[in-house]
Amino acid sequence: MSARIVPAERLPDAWAALRVRLWPDLDLADSRAEIEAQDGNTDGAAFIALSEDGTPAGFVELSLRGYAEGCEGAPVPYVEGWYVEPALRGRGIGRMLVATAEAWARERGFRELASDTQLDNTDSQAAHGALGFQEVERIVVFRKPL
Repeated sequence: MSARIVPAERLPDAWAALRVRLWPDLDLADSRAEIEAQDGNTDGAAFIALSEDGTPAGFVELSLRGYAEGCEGAPVPYVEGWYVEPALRGRGIGRMLVATAEAWARERGFRELASDTQLDNTDSQAAHGALGFQEVERIVVFRKPL
């Protein structure tokens, strides 16, 4: 399948909807508000993959973090979100999105890209590994209400 990658800000409604598909606890209004808050921010980027018929097929969203586990530099380009519609997975769209993220980072002089996924998301772990990401740490995060 061939896909075309475009800056996500060109398609804010599609971007917002794709974000809700990745993060189902996020509602559409909050997704739109988060996108609007990023307007003009040069410390990140987002891209949408469009399928052959122009349908939004997935997205990747990046930020610059001050620290990322296992990384040598700071700030670090970080994959905050990476999603491909389930029916379109395994067709190279995710690879194209990550390649676009890598190009964005390289153009800005960075030499590494960081990401994460949930401990139980073995599909995402396998996809990261297939694209050359190296696992550097596993953590369990705690919270104690006061």
